[in-house]
This record gives sequence, structure tokens and C-alpha cells, in this order.
Amino acid sequence: MVAAAAGAAFLAWLGASIIVLSDGRRGLALGLAVASAGLAIVAWQSSGPFAAIAVLAGGGAAAFWQDRSGGGAWNVMPAGSTPRTLLCVVAGLLALWVAASVITAPGASQRFAVLVVLALAGGSVLSSDNIWGVRAAAAILALAVADAASLGGSSLWTFAAATIVAIGVSLLPMPKTNAA
Repeated sequence: MVAAAAGAAFLAWLGASIIVLSDGRRGLALGLAVASAGLAIVAWQSSGPFAAIAVLAGGGAAAFWQDRSGGGAWNVMPAGSTPRTLLCVVAGLLALWVAASVITAPGASQRFAVLVVLALAGGSVLSSDNIWGVRAAAAILALAVADAASLGGSSLWTFAAATIVAIGVSLLPMPKTNAA
């Protein structure tokens, strides 16, 4: 159980980091898939299989539409991505410190997974000028908020709403001027 929680935390951090570090749609789709897999494990541990299925459905659909909505560029770690790489490392270390030291309740790996995705996706939504990256970050942010609520004992409807938001964000029409 501890190994699954640690694996989920790593997948969530890795996926959110890929979203932050990617400018191409395929890279963003990969980040969505990896982060949603990590968040689904957290959801399974905190709220059961329906929650995990909802997170996988939302993240999978968002990743699918991200990949299918245009060109096939990966663009993971393009030139000038050093500040974003530092953000991923620092956010991971800070979330690990908060999850393991500051909050003393059990479930540090679950808290880390949620905190790091919230921090990285939120930062990406607020600072990115790539509309595709904002869309991917907003989709995973909705799923991370549902996972955060489940750590406090929310209902399964939270996951259903997050899935609808993640799919809805991925289906929004995109402007024709930014065809990365």
C-alpha cells in the first residue's frame, strides 16, 4: 500500500512536470495521461474504485482530445525551459516538505501528489502563454481539486463534476491563430 502511494505521488509529479515542460500537444497529452494515472491511484486509495475510474476517464479523455486536436509536435523541454525545470524541482521539494513534515496526519504520499499537481498546474494556468498548455493544466487541475477534496471526505459527485470539467475544458474550441 505504501509503495502504491509513493508510486502515485511520483506519477502525479512526473505528469504535472511534463505538462509544465511541454509546449507541444503530444507532450501535453502524455503529461495529462501520466498525472491522471497518479491521481487515479490517490482517488482509489481515498474514495474507492468509482473515483479512480472517474479520474481516469476525465484525464484520459482530456489527453485523447489534446492529442487529436491538431499537429503532432512533442516539444518537451524546448529551448529556454530551464526556469520551468527549476519550478518543477522546487515545487516537488516544497510539496514533499509540506506533505511529510508540516501536516502530521497519515497519508503523506497522497497529500504530496495532490499538492504538487495543484501547484504546478495552477502555476501553469497562471503563467503560460501557450493556450494548449493552459487547457491541459486546467483539465488536470480540476481532477487534482477533486482529489484534494476527497482527502477530507467528499462525495463521489465531486469526482463526477471534475471529470465533466476536465472533458469540457478539453473540448473547448481553440483559436485558429495558435496552432502549435
